[in-house]
Amino acid sequence: MKRIVLLFTSLILVFGIIAGCSSKDTSSGGDGDSKSGDDVVTLNLFQFKVEIADQLQEMIKEFEAEHPNIKVKLETVGGGADYGAALKAKFASGEEPDIFNNGGFKELELWQEKLADLSGEPWVDHVLPIGKVPMTAEDGKLYGMPVNLEGYGFVYNKDLFEKAGIKEAPKTIDELKDASKKLEKEGITPFSAGYGEWWIIGQHLLNIPFAQQDDPEAFIAGLYDGSEKIVGNEKFKQFKEVLDTELKYANDNPLTTDYNTQVTLFASGETAMLQQGNWTENMITEINPEINMGFLPIAVNNEESANSLPVGVPNNWVLNKNSEHLEEAKTFLNWMVSSETGKRYITEEFAFIPAFDNIEPAGLGDLGTSILDYSKEEKTIPWTWFRWPDGANKEFAAAIQEYAAGKIDYDTLLERFQQSWDNLK
Repeated sequence: MKRIVLLFTSLILVFGIIAGCSSKDTSSGGDGDSKSGDDVVTLNLFQFKVEIADQLQEMIKEFEAEHPNIKVKLETVGGGADYGAALKAKFASGEEPDIFNNGGFKELELWQEKLADLSGEPWVDHVLPIGKVPMTAEDGKLYGMPVNLEGYGFVYNKDLFEKAGIKEAPKTIDELKDASKKLEKEGITPFSAGYGEWWIIGQHLLNIPFAQQDDPEAFIAGLYDGSEKIVGNEKFKQFKEVLDTELKYANDNPLTTDYNTQVTLFASGETAMLQQGNWTENMITEINPEINMGFLPIAVNNEESANSLPVGVPNNWVLNKNSEHLEEAKTFLNWMVSSETGKRYITEEFAFIPAFDNIEPAGLGDLGTSILDYSKEEKTIPWTWFRWPDGANKEFAAAIQEYAAGKIDYDTLLERFQQSWDNLK
C-alpha cells in the first residue's frame, strides 16, 4: 500500500513538471507580445526620410529604454536614392521589414496585400481627416499611420530679399520674375535648382500644374479615361514660365545639382530661393542657425489662386502583416504618437507638423509655421503624384531634364508627358 502511495505521488510530481513546462512555452510563444522578461525581439524599420535619420535613431533609443524587450533596427534609404526600388528589393530578397513607408493612393493599391489593417489602433481617432485619406482603402479599412503633414514651395531667404530691395514677398509669376531680376542685379543667385534629382522636378515641381486644375482629382480621372489631355491644357501651358524662370536664374549646372548640394547652397546664403519643403528645416538650420526664411508659392500665373502651397501627407508608417512581431510593431507606432517622449520628437526634434489632434504643433521653425499659416488661410493645393501611374514621375523628370538641357522644346515636353501617362496608365 505504501509503495502504491509513493508511486502515485511521483506521478503527480512528474505531471506537474510537464504541465509547468508546457505553460511556460505557451506564454513565451507565438502571440508576438514578448511578455517574457528574457525574450528580446528586433523590429526592422525601413524608412526614407534622410532629414530625420539621426533624430529618429535617438527617439528609438528612448523607446528601447522604456521597452527593454523590444529593439528597433533602423535603416534609411532616401534623398537621392530610390526608396521604392529598395523596398521592392527587400521583399524580393526575403528581408521583409516589419515597419516601412507607403505613400498611399496608387501605392496603397500596389502594397495592400502586404499591409496590416490598423483601423482598430488607439491612435486612429486622433488622426486629422486629411491624414486618413491616402491610406483608407476601398474596403474602408485604414492601412497606414500618417508620418506628418508637409508643404513645399520656394523657400526664400528674407534677409537676402531685403538686401535686394524686395519689399513684399512675390505671390505671382510676374512678381517672381521681378524679384529674380532684383536679386541678380544685387549679385545674388536667385534659385538653388536641384534638377539632378528626379523627385524634385518630376514629382514636386510638376505637381503644380496638376494641383492648380479647377478639380485636380477629376482632371486626373480624365487623363485615365482619355477625356482630358496634358497637351493643350492651360495650366500646363503656363507651367513653362515656372521652368524658364527658375532655369534662367539658377545656380551653375542645375542638371548635376543633387539634393544635398541644392539645400547647402541655399543654407549657406549662396542662393536666395530653394524649391523644397519644410522637411529641409533641420538641414538648413544646422548649417545656418540664424537664417530668416519663409515660403513663397510656385505660381504658374498672376491669378489670386496661384498664391497657394501644396500641403499633404508625405508618407505613412505601415506594418508588414506577415511580421512575426506585429504586436510589438503596433506598440512602437502607438508609443510614437501617444507618449510625451514620442510627441516631443515629432514636433521639436523632427520639426514636423503633426497629423494628429492630440499633438500640439509646438516648437515648429520658420518653415513649419509658414505652412501652418497658409493652411489656416486655406491657401493650399493637393499633392497629386500619389494618383499618377506607377513610374510616371521618373519619366516626367527625364523629359524635364532634356528640356532643361535644351534638347527638346516645350511643346515636345508636353507631348512627352502625355505619352508617358498614356503608356503607363
